[in-house]
Amino acid sequence: MEFFPIFLKLRQQPCLLVGGGEVALRKARLLLAAGAALTVAAPELAPELAEMAERGELKHLGARYAAEQLAGMRLAVAATDDAAVNRQVAADAEARGILVNVVDDAEASRYISPAVIDRSPLMVAVASGGSVPVMARQVRARLESLIPAGYGRLARFGSMFRDAVKARFPDVDSRRRFWETVLEGPLADMVMNGDEAAARTEMEKRIAAGAEAPRGAVYLVGAGPGNPDLLTFRALRLMQQADVVLYDKLVAPELLELVRRDAERVYVGKARANHALPQDDINQLMVTLAKQGKRVLRLKGGDPFTFGRGGEEIATLAEQSIPFEVVPGITSASGAAAYAGIPLTHRDYAQSVTFVTGHKQDGSIDLDWQALTRPQQTVVVYMGVSTAAELCQAFVEHGRGADTPAAAVEWATTERQRTVCGTLSSLPGLMASHGIASPALIIVGEVVELADKLAWFRRSENSAVTIRED
Repeated sequence: MEFFPIFLKLRQQPCLLVGGGEVALRKARLLLAAGAALTVAAPELAPELAEMAERGELKHLGARYAAEQLAGMRLAVAATDDAAVNRQVAADAEARGILVNVVDDAEASRYISPAVIDRSPLMVAVASGGSVPVMARQVRARLESLIPAGYGRLARFGSMFRDAVKARFPDVDSRRRFWETVLEGPLADMVMNGDEAAARTEMEKRIAAGAEAPRGAVYLVGAGPGNPDLLTFRALRLMQQADVVLYDKLVAPELLELVRRDAERVYVGKARANHALPQDDINQLMVTLAKQGKRVLRLKGGDPFTFGRGGEEIATLAEQSIPFEVVPGITSASGAAAYAGIPLTHRDYAQSVTFVTGHKQDGSIDLDWQALTRPQQTVVVYMGVSTAAELCQAFVEHGRGADTPAAAVEWATTERQRTVCGTLSSLPGLMASHGIASPALIIVGEVVELADKLAWFRRSENSAVTIRED
């Protein structure tokens, strides 16, 4: 181990920064964030550093570096563009026993500055030993996506109960189990979502009850249109925490690979007139599992509140007083349109967009055709593959021209994506001849004409194929 990892308490401690340029500015921001009493030695300062000095946030010594500037300092940073000056700062600091960092010179440094993830009081630091700083920043970026912004609030909340938990659970193992249930369960979500009053009440109950089984919760999570890269950070974290995952056929197999390995997986997929599990049974299953103390993830393609029956499911949870959370996802319509190169709105073609389901609960297509056939409008049809012929005919019968551009996008945003472009008169035949099947969306409107020009998604020779009628 080349460097010993350590966190320094610098609040109100005198620190010297040598240099006044952009690199020095970045170091100044970090030192001031840590509460250091900062002195900057440089003939001239970058504009932002000068403003900091004017506001009294730091002391400016308007002179070149001199060894006597190190007097009384606890820490020093050399950040000039002159290697000889930087090395002299390092040598002088070493002679005085002062910790010193030379920017971009690990060999001359007594300490290095890591890439930091700040969730105060929780801090995460990543370093590459000064050899490849960019790698440390890349690792930090990945960790940023895995550590919720609310973790700092959660850490502060937990610290308030540290003594009470220690008194209630005298042995280390029982305390560890208790904190695990708190930090990974619904109570933690209350804190990170800003409901600290309810969390405090629940925490006090938990401590009083001792080893009581944790209370379960349900998370309705939008999995997006299929591409795992389009998941939200929140969705990914919950997928890694869930005890049970309920998923349907619209969830791409690649997404299930991101679920915690030991989580129970239950397929509850539904297709027209062929329900693996009726909706009422799904609702009750979520309630039952949550009451068993399990963290239940209801994973839905697209967004839970856009033709995902999310409203029906949380109504049941609310009636049963089950804690729940809804995590939005990129809608299937947005994903399909973006990856097919079909803008849903465009000043020259469409001033509005409407999302509609391809059939009602009773299986009919008796939709609001007067609204759906207005000019300069894009219509996106969910669940319309099985009724494509009837839908396209109805559009024409209610006033849209038979030559109105229309497209179907299958397995949008994934390697299997295919886009079939035609018109209202030709699209059903094209879908049938090319075997377009669910999951697929139908897009109707003049914006479809832009697909050839704007389609950008080409990950491989066989992916994201666009098929247009001759």
